[in-house]
Amino acid sequence: MPDADADGGVAAGGADGHRHPGRGGTAAVVAGGAPHVARAPHAPSPGREAVPADIRPGIQPHIFALSVPFPTPLEAEIAHGSLAPDAEPHQRAVGKDLTVSGCILAVRWEAEDSRLLRIAIINFLDQLSLVVRTMQRFGPPVSR
Repeated sequence: MPDADADGGVAAGGADGHRHPGRGGTAAVVAGGAPHVARAPHAPSPGREAVPADIRPGIQPHIFALSVPFPTPLEAEIAHGSLAPDAEPHQRAVGKDLTVSGCILAVRWEAEDSRLLRIAIINFLDQLSLVVRTMQRFGPPVSR
């Protein structure tokens, strides 16, 4: 997973933390330049649905990974416990995996529809913001 940037922010990228041009996925870069994002190989006509992915062989899913640093492993676990129960609205279309490693909460999404992926990420960031503000408001957690 990528490290947090110098300002204590959040680092993002492909599943392994690097951009992969030509792989057909979506990647984000925090400190580098703007990533190159390839145009979707098939866009539906107005009023028509896109061809299902199982009929479009070779279409790779979009993957977005996010690492969120916390001051302590306990705070990362608390955030994980608060965010993990929230299921994705489009569970069949967007997969989400949350893990904790030390002080880092790692999140990985995978979806074939970039629009649904974007919605899932935005919703998660709203929930994460609420969790972080709540933890800041109540102060550091007391060890169990």
